[in-house]
Amino acid sequence: MKKKEFVIQDLLSKIYQHSTLENRKLPPERQLAQEYGVSRFTIRQALEKLVSIGVIEVIQGSGIYINERARTNPLVYNSITEKRFARIAFLMLSLHKKLPDNNDRVVFGLAAEEYIWQFSRLRYVDGVAVQIEHSKLPASTFPDLNRRAIESSIQNYVLGKGLTISHMLTRYQAIVIDRQQAALLGCKKGIPAMLIHNRGILEGGKVFEISEVIDIDYACTYVIPFNRNHLEFRQTPPQGV
Repeated sequence: MKKKEFVIQDLLSKIYQHSTLENRKLPPERQLAQEYGVSRFTIRQALEKLVSIGVIEVIQGSGIYINERARTNPLVYNSITEKRFARIAFLMLSLHKKLPDNNDRVVFGLAAEEYIWQFSRLRYVDGVAVQIEHSKLPASTFPDLNRRAIESSIQNYVLGKGLTISHMLTRYQAIVIDRQQAALLGCKKGIPAMLIHNRGILEGGKVFEISEVIDIDYACTYVIPFNRNHLEFRQTPPQGV
């Protein structure tokens, strides 16, 4: 693990280890650099990342403050969601309407003759292509889906319809990049990547989007409460065994 990433992970651990209001501040940069045996530049990079995900706030001349609201909630961030939107851009590759297949009908709760949108786009971070995304949305819910919406935030587009997003269901699968994907991403064929299956769910239970994202630079961090009930369930032998 790189020094910067170690500092980030360790500071996150320490932030979530202590939940009292007396521990609202982190030590200054100089002290952190001494404690971790790294340069102040490395500390500054680590702090910038913690600022970007909303865990801390750096107030010039005052100190490094912990965001109490972030500390009292589960934290999940990945190599995309830790980036501000100003650093992210999209390029639409395709958009068309089609009749749903059986899986689409089941997921979206559609009749056989109801259409869905299907689009593909590239996601760039700091000008570098890092993701290919293939998505589907029900056309009846989003009749005006267009390039402008696809080349911005789909979630903001959905919220702009007055809808409320309830949950995101996500599954990860390790893959290698094929020739066509490598050409789009400007990388070598055969390098490892992450295939991310997403399902967006609205309040009330209706699915508004299903997508598959191929990411060549993926990392994800979770800070969540320990689930004792799930541990006990996994330790219980199944009935009949």
